[in-house]
Amino acid sequence: MALKAGQAAETLAQRWLEAQGLKLISRNQHARSGELDLVMRDGDTVAVIEVRQRRSSHFGSAAESVDARKRVRIVQATRSLIARQPELARHPIRFDVVAIDGDDRIEWLRNAFDAGNWA
Repeated sequence: MALKAGQAAETLAQRWLEAQGLKLISRNQHARSGELDLVMRDGDTVAVIEVRQRRSSHFGSAAESVDARKRVRIVQATRSLIARQPELARHPIRFDVVAIDGDDRIEWLRNAFDAGNWA
């Protein structure tokens, strides 16, 4: 059941971001360290987007669920993606979070976190 809910949230986020002018590069990119929900182009920038949905804020908001451990896994998966698609490294890379609440309200957090030193 959670898989279907996660896919629905990613589809909702993708469509909403496309309406904001972003273009899909890839979806559900798998790497040993984890999965990248959405990779999109925002102008010249490559936006790596983590989609989080919470039906209730009882245990914190959807955005708050992207903790330090999750951020590290996203950065590692992005490094794997760039190793496979080195042309992406020619663009600025930004890490965003799209948080969806129980009423399907979307909060887009641009530059939600950074990768630190890529080297």
